[in-house]
Formats: sequence, structure tokens, C-alpha cells
Amino acid sequence: MERLIFHVDVNSAFLSWEATRRVNNGEPDLRLIPSCVGGSPDSRRSVVVTKSIPAKKFDIKTGEPMSAALKKCPGLVVVQSDFRLYKACSKAFKDICREYAPAVEEFSIDECFMDMSGTKLIYPDPIATAYELKDRIKNELGFTVNVGIGRNKLCAKMASDFEKPDKVHTLFPEEIPEKMWHLPVGDLLFVGNSTAQKLNEIGIKTIGDLARADLKYLTDQLGDKMGTQAYRYANGLDDSPVKEQPDDPKGYSNEVTLEDNVVSIEQANRILLALADSVTSHMRKDGVKAYCVAVKIRYLDFRTRSHQRKLSEPTDVSGEVYEVAKELLKELWKDRRPLRLMGIALTDVSDGSEPVQMTMFREEEELNREKGQKLDKAVDTLRDKYGSGIITRGSLMELTIKVGKKNER
Repeated sequence: MERLIFHVDVNSAFLSWEATRRVNNGEPDLRLIPSCVGGSPDSRRSVVVTKSIPAKKFDIKTGEPMSAALKKCPGLVVVQSDFRLYKACSKAFKDICREYAPAVEEFSIDECFMDMSGTKLIYPDPIATAYELKDRIKNELGFTVNVGIGRNKLCAKMASDFEKPDKVHTLFPEEIPEKMWHLPVGDLLFVGNSTAQKLNEIGIKTIGDLARADLKYLTDQLGDKMGTQAYRYANGLDDSPVKEQPDDPKGYSNEVTLEDNVVSIEQANRILLALADSVTSHMRKDGVKAYCVAVKIRYLDFRTRSHQRKLSEPTDVSGEVYEVAKELLKELWKDRRPLRLMGIALTDVSDGSEPVQMTMFREEEELNREKGQKLDKAVDTLRDKYGSGIITRGSLMELTIKVGKKNER
């Protein structure tokens, strides 16, 4: 059976969803004026999350500080993020997609893949079906999407990123040389800035250059995994299935951009404790443990460093992760230059069922771990009953930061 995949992508999702709500209340359409979604310009953490097409004329870029955006466009309308609204809108458009496809994979809050393979008798014209889907979302929900059509997820995703907004595009095998190969190599899915720069340095400027390159040469330059994947993607090859259920998370991580520069180890350790407490609590809810702890720091010049350590056995105990993180930070942050961001990542996840090697210090280790587990259980129970803000560990009482969960898939 020949595969047929749709990729549906909401145009400027957060801004569109807020604009739709405001238009329904009789307010001006944010999509027609210079506007963006982000945080307060008074906060150093505030950046432009997404912006309107009129805002692009002022060279406002996603990810830049809000203060810089306002200098470019003093009349810029700034809207605060509203994730309750975003979740509702995300569910609404994906529910419509599920009416058409046997399997729908949520790629992000504003994107999904639809496996339309085997639906030819119901939908004989896939392009007409894509237009019908696009127009239904626009008419019923008030915001626009792009729909990309291909024989695999890669081509469908690349197609949906062609001209926007409110468009349907195809990228079938015979169209790849004409529609994809002329694009910059950095436009290829999963080719990041550093990889694109490395490819440019060796004379590979476009996706077509990459598709025609020698595979052995690419793997020598990029490594076996990345070189092979980049070569396959450049040639439009992708066998990955559309998954209705997500894979188990490969890791749990949490990071925070700080309102004030961190300059002392005492400050940094308090933040590490908050991050360790948050990320391990999410692991415990999922019933998993991690073998690897990593700490990440970022300086004021945006230079980022990280350090990690493998553990002899997996853990989900906040105190254990915190102690390892403190040691990693001490090794990593010897210059004590001010920090603007800190993070913790726990990877190499397991369900904790592996046998554990015994040591002569096992009894003492087990006692310490049991104490930590009891404390974690008590804290988790209180938070589940009364909310996450009901209790903080003693060393955190002077520190107020917001932390959340990020699963890397």
C-alpha cells in the first residue's frame, strides 16, 4: 500500500489563537497589526515567542528579547502567553484532523501528522481533501493552517513549510528536485545551525548539494548517524511511522533563565536544588529513574557549557540528584563568571528493575536512600493534595522561581 501523509501546521499558532479570541470579542485582529506574543518587557527572560506578519516588516525575530523588539517597533502590541487557551485550540484542530485520518500523531502543540494511507476509496483526491480540512479548521475555529502532503512524514513536513499562510502544498518523490533541492541546507528538517555551518564550510550549500554528496564523505564529516540521516532526508527518504501514542521520554530536563545574575556558589546551589526537586518529582510520577545527571550553565555572553556524570545505579531521589549536580557545577563553573541560565537534565531513563551490584557500604547507602525516598514521598503527597506551591524544601524558602517539565523525545 502506497503511503500518504499529511502534516498540519497552525500559522503563527499562539498569536493566531489569541487573535481569534479577540476577534470573537469584537477587538482588533492581532494578525493585521504589528504584534507579538511574549512576556513583560521589564523581565530579562522575556522574548518574542511568535509575531504577526506586519511585525516582520520591522525585522522583529522570534526569540529576540522583548526590549529589543520594542526598540524596533515602539507601537508593537505585546500579548501575554495563555497556555490554557493554547491547549484548548490545539485539541480543537486535532479533533477535526482525527475525523479524517485513522492515525494522528501530535508533533507539537500546533502541529500533527495524519496517516491517510489506505483512505483512497473515501478520499480519492488527497489535495481536495487537504483543502477541505484546511477550510474546515478556518471556518469552524477561526484560525488558519498549512497542510503539507507527501509519501512520508519528512516530505509532508517540508511541504507544509513552503509558502504561508493558509496554503496546501505537495512534495511527492518526483517533485523533490524542483521543490526542495534548491533550498538552503539549513532548511532541511533536523539540520541545526551548527550542522548547516559545518556543511557550508565543506561546500554543501543547498539540500540538493547534500543529496548528491558522497555518503562516506558525509559520515566522515558528521558521524555515521547524522551523516546517514542527513543524506537520506536530502533525498526525501523517511520510513518513520505516524504514532498515535508517543514514545516513552528519553529524559527529563528543566532550566531557568534568571531574573538576576548568579554570582555565588550559594545562590547557584539553591537554584540547583529547586531544579532537582522539580525534575525528579516528574520522574517519580512517571515511575522511572535515571542513570545520568547533567548540569547546564549559560553566561551573559550566551556561551553555554554542560557537564554530565553516569551513575552506578539509577535514581529518582531529589537529594541524590542535587548532590551530584553540586559536584558537577563545582567542576564546571570554576571561573565564577555571572550566570544568566542554569539547568539540570536526567537521561538514560529506566524503570529501575535492573539488578543492583552490592557493595560493602550498601547498608549505609540504603539507609540514606530510604530517608530521601520518605522525604520525597511526603513532599509529593502534600503537593498532590494541596498544589505545587504548598511546600518547598528548607533551602528554597528565599528563592522564588518557576520551574516546569520538559520531556525530550
